[in-house]
Amino acid sequence: YQPSFLSIHTVLLLEEFVNHIEELKQLDERIQRKVEKLEQQCHREAKEFAHKVQDLQRSNQVAFQHFQELDEHISYVATKVCHLGDQLEGVNTPRQRAVEAQRLMTYFNEFLDGELRSDVFNNPDKIKEAADIIQKLHLIAQELPFDRFSDVKAKIASKYHDLERQLIQEFTAAQRRGEIGRMREVAAVLLHFKGYAHCVDVYIKQCQEGAYMRNDVFEDIAILCQRVNKQVGEVFCSPETVMAKLIQSIFENRIQTHVKERLEETRHSDVEQYLKNLYDLYSRTTALAAKLTDFNLGSDKHTFLSKLIKNIFSCYLESYIDMERQYLQNRSGLILQRFYDSKNHQKRPVGTGSMQELKERIRQRTNLPLGPSIDTHGETFLSQEVVVNLLQETRHAFERCNKLSDPADLPKNAFSIFLLLVEYLCVDHIDYALEIGLSAIPSPDAKNANLYFLDVVQQANTIFHLFDKQFNDHLMPLISSSPKLTECLHKKKEVIEQMEVKLDTGIDRTLNCMIGQMKHILVTEQKKTDFKPEDENNVMIQYTTACSKVCAYVSKQVERVRRSMDGKNVDTVLTELGVRFHRLIHEHLQQFNYSSMGGMLAICDVAEYRRSAKDFRVRRGQRSCFCHLMTLCIFYSAITHSHLVPNP
Repeated sequence: YQPSFLSIHTVLLLEEFVNHIEELKQLDERIQRKVEKLEQQCHREAKEFAHKVQDLQRSNQVAFQHFQELDEHISYVATKVCHLGDQLEGVNTPRQRAVEAQRLMTYFNEFLDGELRSDVFNNPDKIKEAADIIQKLHLIAQELPFDRFSDVKAKIASKYHDLERQLIQEFTAAQRRGEIGRMREVAAVLLHFKGYAHCVDVYIKQCQEGAYMRNDVFEDIAILCQRVNKQVGEVFCSPETVMAKLIQSIFENRIQTHVKERLEETRHSDVEQYLKNLYDLYSRTTALAAKLTDFNLGSDKHTFLSKLIKNIFSCYLESYIDMERQYLQNRSGLILQRFYDSKNHQKRPVGTGSMQELKERIRQRTNLPLGPSIDTHGETFLSQEVVVNLLQETRHAFERCNKLSDPADLPKNAFSIFLLLVEYLCVDHIDYALEIGLSAIPSPDAKNANLYFLDVVQQANTIFHLFDKQFNDHLMPLISSSPKLTECLHKKKEVIEQMEVKLDTGIDRTLNCMIGQMKHILVTEQKKTDFKPEDENNVMIQYTTACSKVCAYVSKQVERVRRSMDGKNVDTVLTELGVRFHRLIHEHLQQFNYSSMGGMLAICDVAEYRRSAKDFRVRRGQRSCFCHLMTLCIFYSAITHSHLVPNP
């Protein structure tokens, strides 16, 4: 039963496929017939379209020929018309000239008779025509001989000036009413008159009436020029000339008066305020000039504005750098004097010349204090407030120098200001403090000496950073492209090297004082019985009193060194201190004899000295070498100065 069922379905499916295939064949035949029919229709229409295109091309050729013929005919007619026009013009021009000459002769006769009868001279509404006539008559009258036509020439000139005056009055009235069109008409008529320049002057004067109402004259000028620039192009035929004349009037009158008032009142009474005012006024004037370059002022507007600025400030800029240097000298000296007065300190004269140089050489080679030691009571005579004030005054001077100096003189002027900074900051303040600090360093044998020179080093280091920052930030941009750069760098290097020599000398003598203090502690506190006690069974201490006090002193001085210096200087100074510390302990321990218990106590002292050496935190190789050498030296000392035999 199941196979029969499958065969029936298979037959039905086969029949269905056959029927669909037949339907597809029929559909394909119908589509094919339709395609053939459309192809035939397309070929037929293509032939018809080709025939139409050919017909249109033939028609276009015929039309083109007709156009060529018409163009030739038009050209022929135009040539005839131009020729006829030239002939008419040749006839009409002399005729117009004759008519114009006759008309002018009629008006001239009226002036000759002394009675102006024409309506054009008596009707105010025809002032434009009258101006044209009188301007031509005025030119003609200039050519006439004076002896025969003096009266008529005077009458024409009088009428000329009268009409000119009326036109200017009309222009002024129109400007006050805000009638731009009427102003443009009158300005066009006046353009051929000699009083045109006076018309422009009246316009400029009237533009400035009521324009300066604020306290800021430069802001008023900027607004005025912005407003007038829009109007002047609608009124005058040459707006760039009028605008340039307006700006020239503003600079030569308003700005120059304002500058003179503000500078003259402080020039001799308050130099600081004078320099501030000069810088402010010059900066604002140049900023205003930069804004004005946006307007049409002619071809060379930058040179034009530069000349206007130069005319105003030249008399002040010529003496600027002298006043700047004089003010900076007085101000810097006053700052320093106030500081020393606040400390109740009378500044000591520092020697100069060959004797001072000789002392410096002896000090550098022998490290001996030359001159009596003074007690500063912990005062370093260095003040960051003083330094900031000096640097601030110098920074303002550099800013003014950059703005007010001629570009050719800028490096030279900046260098002169830098020399003043070196003189008052580096020499009169820092170098003086170093000299006082060196004089205050006690001798190595002094007891309970206060070592304040490290505080001087700390403050001098901070000041050097501030000085170097101002050198790079404010001086370098002014001299970077000039030969003065080499001089500045050489001067800076020279000053720093001189101070470094004094710092090195002071630090070296301070280290000697530290070692002297340690030696004093060891001498006074270390007893011969410490390492050879009478009763070795009752020794209960971990290390000796001398060791304890020396280590405490060393720790305190190491922290002071770290606070006073930075970078590699810390390692360098601590390494030198460690070497001298090692030498001191080595020489000290060689002076004693040791018992067995005393040797153990010496080993405890050595361990404590090693812990103290670790506080130096210098480079590992130097520290290990120092600790190792100290241990070997002390063991060697303990063995050789006692009758102990080391345990193998």
